[in-house]
Amino acid sequence: MIRSSKSQEMEGERWDMLEWLGPDASVCVINYLDNPADVARAAAVSKSWRKFVISNEFGKMLCMKLCPEISNFTHIELPNRDLLCPLQEASSSTSMEWQIQERAHIVYTYCAHCILIGHSDKDCVMSCIGASSTDNFPEEGIENTLEPSYSVDLGPSYWSSAGQSDPNVQESLVYRLESDLYLVNEIRIRPFKALFQIGHPIYSAKHVRFRMGHSKLNLSELSLLTAEEESQLTRDDNYVWTYISPEYSMAQESNLQAFKLPRPILCIGGVLKIELLGRVQKQEADDLYYICVGYVQVMGCPLSPHLIVDRSTNYRVLEYYLQTNMTCATGASSEVQSHQQTISDRIQQMGPEIILRTIFGGAHLQFDDDDDDVINDIDGDSDDGDAGDHDE
Repeated sequence: MIRSSKSQEMEGERWDMLEWLGPDASVCVINYLDNPADVARAAAVSKSWRKFVISNEFGKMLCMKLCPEISNFTHIELPNRDLLCPLQEASSSTSMEWQIQERAHIVYTYCAHCILIGHSDKDCVMSCIGASSTDNFPEEGIENTLEPSYSVDLGPSYWSSAGQSDPNVQESLVYRLESDLYLVNEIRIRPFKALFQIGHPIYSAKHVRFRMGHSKLNLSELSLLTAEEESQLTRDDNYVWTYISPEYSMAQESNLQAFKLPRPILCIGGVLKIELLGRVQKQEADDLYYICVGYVQVMGCPLSPHLIVDRSTNYRVLEYYLQTNMTCATGASSEVQSHQQTISDRIQQMGPEIILRTIFGGAHLQFDDDDDDVINDIDGDSDDGDAGDHDE
């Protein structure tokens, strides 16, 4: 076991990793942080660390890494900032820009925290917007897909498309979620099994795909629509889609099928579209292909009650309503302050030589339980004559 010589030389001295490594290498190191709490702690180590973390937008980059949909926001606002955390009088444009950067750091770090922790999933569909077609409107309308039971009022509950001779004609169902900012993890769909027809056919689709975004229309003004009006509401030119999923295969089975998204997706605008691609089942009575759905669930959770998207800006502005117990941007919270030396102290133990070898490969780091000294074991070589004679 050998202690780094440079670590010994710097023993008892305080040094700054940012100064020793330089800005480029420091950016590489901090970019490895994958938890917003660590980014906040890094910003609380010292004034120079805070300036480095905030000016390089590590909070925003982490947030976008966790959820690329965040890039759709072009601006952030703190509507109650004057009450809780007023901007200081700026002596120059540079000072004002710095205060804006500080606020952005708070919002993006908090947003990344909300994305990372999540909450328990629940069905988040608030209402139906429309279906691309309906065979018997409104008896077989999209509203039936929100009913978990197989039957309502002594009859089957399902949505049915219009019949088509071409099995490649797709259909779509559009829903409104409970919030404009919703983290969606999974969509569940139960194809309809027609027990009242000979052979009990199942009218599933071949594949399914999902789109999320916001509407260009004022959906609150829509009511008592006809089948044709509903169909017009499903057109893509009425929406801005911020996420389009890959295609998933749908089984021709009548169970509730779960389609897990690649990661939690932030639905900005609260609109979800289910695209049903391809038809597999003909109806014997008219020899036409149909798609029928019995039940739909959208599983997820709201991002945060403190984060709101401004609809008047085409969903481009994210607003963060600060909690009254939060500390202003110019100061760290007590929890962060209690950990402000965690990163710096650990790095001081490691020593600059070990840090560089860790970054560029070849170093295996251990901590001695007795005195917390760093053990430098690089590629199994040591200077005490026991090179290569240690256990793996």
